[in-house]
Amino acid sequence: MNRYLVKATAVGALGGLLFGFDTAVIAGTTQQLTEIFHLTPATLGITVFIGLVGTVIGAMGSGVLGQRFGGREALRLMAVLYTVSAIGSALAWNWDVLLVARFIGGLGIGGSSVLGPVYIAELAPAKWRGRMVGLFQVNVVVGILLAYLSNFLITLMHLGAAQWRWEFGVAFLPSLFFLILLYGIPRSSRWLVTTNQTDEALEVLRLMGSPDSEAELQEIVDSVHLERGVAQESLFQWKYRLPIFLAVSIGMFNQLSGINAILYYSNFIFASAGFSESSAALQTVGVGLVNLLATFLGMSLIDKWGRVTLLVVGAAGMAAALSGTAAIFYLNAHQGLLIWMLVAFIIFFAISQGSVIWVYLAEVFPSRVRSKGQSLGSSSHWIMNAAIAGVFPTIAAKSQGLPFAFFAVMMVVQLVVVLLVYPETKAISLEQIQSKLGVS
Repeated sequence: MNRYLVKATAVGALGGLLFGFDTAVIAGTTQQLTEIFHLTPATLGITVFIGLVGTVIGAMGSGVLGQRFGGREALRLMAVLYTVSAIGSALAWNWDVLLVARFIGGLGIGGSSVLGPVYIAELAPAKWRGRMVGLFQVNVVVGILLAYLSNFLITLMHLGAAQWRWEFGVAFLPSLFFLILLYGIPRSSRWLVTTNQTDEALEVLRLMGSPDSEAELQEIVDSVHLERGVAQESLFQWKYRLPIFLAVSIGMFNQLSGINAILYYSNFIFASAGFSESSAALQTVGVGLVNLLATFLGMSLIDKWGRVTLLVVGAAGMAAALSGTAAIFYLNAHQGLLIWMLVAFIIFFAISQGSVIWVYLAEVFPSRVRSKGQSLGSSSHWIMNAAIAGVFPTIAAKSQGLPFAFFAVMMVVQLVVVLLVYPETKAISLEQIQSKLGVS
């Protein structure tokens, strides 16, 4: 580890903080937006859903963008989108403008969810890769906590009808900071090889502290077959069937846990259980703090226990916690236990899906299609997210326990699939993983 590697990793992961902030900040605005814009459960769902439409498009398009221009340059564009979205959401004079601003922010979230982990994975040594790529998820969780804390503090300021504008607008400063920092980090050595810029790739490897930069460069060159234009290889080939299944399934299961529905509508969920507005906002801060602490635990375990073990333990724990949450709403009793059930869910999510997804997506594809593969997995994640977030308010308005029962069943399905199909990838190089999956 040296300061150049640490700096590049930290900056690449900073997109995760904006990702997390923009994901969670909507939770504090749903009640006020409903009142100001006279939203129904369906149109409230659209308000959340439209940002996720942008996220899906951003995730699907960023793989090609990153492959062509490199992760660093593409992340700069994502930073600009974050900044524009923060300003537009804060100044929105009607619901339509708010939807456009949230869509733009979604493009940035989707793009950074693909580009950030890939950039870090292509710089990180094998023995630290899990923890270093996991730093992206740590930043996502930090962003979620900061959004909840920011919402709570702004609630205490009693800003009236302008409250939601401040909640959205505070993201401007970290977005601008992210953009500035992106001008001080190098391009990925593996991406440079795919574009035949081997001299610069060698220099980056030396800068990152590689113990044998020339040998590592040769390994990377061999892995991309020394072909010009190999970065344009099609992802959808039979030989990539297992990595594609792993990427799509882990992305879908991440959302079928219900995590983002809970994050987006946490204030609404607590309000449904009888908590006041300020109390609900404070409860979400507690959930966000637990999420952060559990994510650190997951990061400390991911390269020791491995990806598969964490996914299995997490799926079992989430299924139990979600079943308990569903029971509280179905029985309309023991509401005081709701916070504890959600805390348990968050812990099991953070040490499993939360810690593993972006690491696994960045590992299972070879360099020549890694950005595209990451884009596919991230897209499946965001498409499922959009579908669930869009219908959650309507379904919860009819049956508050039904969504949680559904999520619990999906976690049981995930447990079975992981045990039967998922390979372990801890502590081996990206090139060795390619051989293990039969795609070298």
